[in-house]
Amino acid sequence: MAKPRRLYVRVGILILAGLLLSIGFVLFLTAGRLGKSAEIFETYLGESVTGLEPGAPVRYRGVRIGQLTEIGLVNAVYPPDNRQNAAVAYQLVLVRFAIDPERASMPNLQAVQQAVDHGLRARLSSQGLTGVSYIELDFVDPERFPIRQLPWKPVYAVIPSVPSTVAQVQNAAEDILSRIEKAPIEQILADISAITGSLRGQPNGDGDLARTLHEAAETMAALRQAVVGSDVAGTMDQLRSVATNLNTLTSGPEAKQALTSIAAAAAEMRTAISRLPAAINSLEQTARAARGVTQDTNADLSPILRDLRAVASNLRDTTELLRRSPGQAIFGAPPPPNR
Repeated sequence: MAKPRRLYVRVGILILAGLLLSIGFVLFLTAGRLGKSAEIFETYLGESVTGLEPGAPVRYRGVRIGQLTEIGLVNAVYPPDNRQNAAVAYQLVLVRFAIDPERASMPNLQAVQQAVDHGLRARLSSQGLTGVSYIELDFVDPERFPIRQLPWKPVYAVIPSVPSTVAQVQNAAEDILSRIEKAPIEQILADISAITGSLRGQPNGDGDLARTLHEAAETMAALRQAVVGSDVAGTMDQLRSVATNLNTLTSGPEAKQALTSIAAAAAEMRTAISRLPAAINSLEQTARAARGVTQDTNADLSPILRDLRAVASNLRDTTELLRRSPGQAIFGAPPPPNR
């Protein structure tokens, strides 16, 4: 009688363990689901959503308050009426997500709309080095990121979006490159060469500078002769004549125009040269940062994808076993017959 009793005790323990494992499995599968009071919202992203899948979390400053329910293209959900709408406003990705009002402290849609007016926006974020994407809600400057005017009528309430950090860095780098490409570097170099040639030819030529130097030499000679000969009156007359000639020379329109052109060209050249090192350094830093992020992401994604494939294979085998023989999966094989 002892052996059957021990056998029954073991069978009972196995049954209880199977029930506990089943309850834990059900609780694990339903842990991330939201309540019945969850509200659906939608936003529109103007960038790539690689790594973002339905079921991804929605966080507010790191706290999970909801999850994604649908990802698609605006063209498919809201068909455009004309080509202009299709080219401008419909090049977007539609993202719908559910938010638990109790977790987000937003009891109704009116409170959400007030938060949107004060700068509540959605952005695409990445979790650490794993590259797992999610939607992050945060407050930004509403004047810098105004609400987009939509040419369609949304089905759910809309929380506007802002570009992600990676997208903002990319746009800044493209803006710097476009400014460098538009800078008239060849014209600046040509102006510098022209100014240098003009200044080099002035002392030995017939320009204003050559005449000025010649008259200054004549003035020095006259002063030396006046000092030697003590002809002060004659010297004063010559000085007045030289001063008159210099005044006439410098007050002419050609001299003023030449000096103005030289000053303007020098200012433009100084401004352009001072901007080039900063722009080149910024481009090099941006390129190095983008290359490092891409390499780290590729190195981290490979083992994660392998683990996800293994987990999916195990879940597929477990589901197939539960579908074919649920009793064997929960209670195990039947005990051997009593001899």
